[in-house]
Amino acid sequence: MSGSLSHLRVLDLSRVLAGPWACQILGDLGAEVIKIERPRTGDDTRSWGPPYLQGADGSAELSAYFLAANRNKQSLAIDIAHPAGQELIRKLVAESDVVLENFKVGGLKRYGLDYDSLKHINPKLIYCSITGFGQDGPYANRSGYDFLIQAMGGLMSITGQPDGEPGAGPMKAGVALTDILTGLYATIGVLAALSHRDRTGEGQYVEAALLDVQVACLANQAMNYLTTGKAPARMGNAHPNIVPYQDFPTADGNMVLTVGNDQQFARLCGVLGHAEWASDERFATNRARVANRSELIPKLRQATVMRSTRDWVAILEDAGVPCGPANTLDQVFDDPQVLARGMKQSVAHPDLGEVPTVGNPIRLKLTPVTYRTAPPLLGEQSQQVLQRVAGLSAGEIKDLRNRGVIA
Repeated sequence: MSGSLSHLRVLDLSRVLAGPWACQILGDLGAEVIKIERPRTGDDTRSWGPPYLQGADGSAELSAYFLAANRNKQSLAIDIAHPAGQELIRKLVAESDVVLENFKVGGLKRYGLDYDSLKHINPKLIYCSITGFGQDGPYANRSGYDFLIQAMGGLMSITGQPDGEPGAGPMKAGVALTDILTGLYATIGVLAALSHRDRTGEGQYVEAALLDVQVACLANQAMNYLTTGKAPARMGNAHPNIVPYQDFPTADGNMVLTVGNDQQFARLCGVLGHAEWASDERFATNRARVANRSELIPKLRQATVMRSTRDWVAILEDAGVPCGPANTLDQVFDDPQVLARGMKQSVAHPDLGEVPTVGNPIRLKLTPVTYRTAPPLLGEQSQQVLQRVAGLSAGEIKDLRNRGVIA
């Protein structure tokens, strides 16, 4: 194994997306990641389909959802409700650096697998818990799902068409964005704790909550509210602080303009054949354009419908005006820049053949990300992990399997 984290072993006791996403990042960076799953059913997302990727003979399959967050992992199926299963986890913890879990608050304490119990086995352990609402507060015991948190955390209140327009109403993002962001924050927390351990030898407890993360990631919209006391409204694809920064119609579809400063706006006006707009006091500065967007946007729309998206993108890029098409996913994964950056990858699996995967965007010159193994079948590496890490014999493993402790 190679990579920045190739000296680390991670026990992934999480499921669905936020936790698995964090552990996949750690695996991409070289860590050995052992995914602990329930026998028979495994991670919930194994059944979240269709679509499924199937082997040539149809005997093995994995859901596309599971494939998204579980490469570079080994699957070990253990019944942690069984005392023998709990003992196996403790053996693995003694030989690991990181445990990451997303059970409900207190869910692992009844099995003796909470941080306070495990830190006595391994004082250097980094233990990360991901929950919907955090370990304390009035909502701590509630279940948290991405869609729910997007709503409660305010993201849906600023996403979607404005009131009074067709299709108006709160709208979630097209992917489980809060889960993804929580996975990223959890990864950062784990890496920070590891850095502290490198200096002091101390392990520690790390937690990340979906609601905390969603509120933190409201970014400028949160500050728009906190500085004015006025809650932002839904604006469709428009931007509350920058104009023009939204979609515009073309002769054959739509394009996006992301004009970030007054110089870019002046160049846009020149290309559109209306250089006078750049000196009009209503539009000359971004402050003025935000105040007068209702006058400016219709003018821009009347101009952009005169050419095709392809023509506008070519002309505007040549003029230094940021713009682009609103691509569908087939167009994304056929885009020359996306392909040149290695964002479309594949990993070989013995039963499933070539498994497609989306590239990791982190670029490290000396210790690059690697795509070593495809997402595993349930319990695919149970025997190997228990022999190599926990030191069990083949006979002991067979007995555990016969008793239903492992699969």
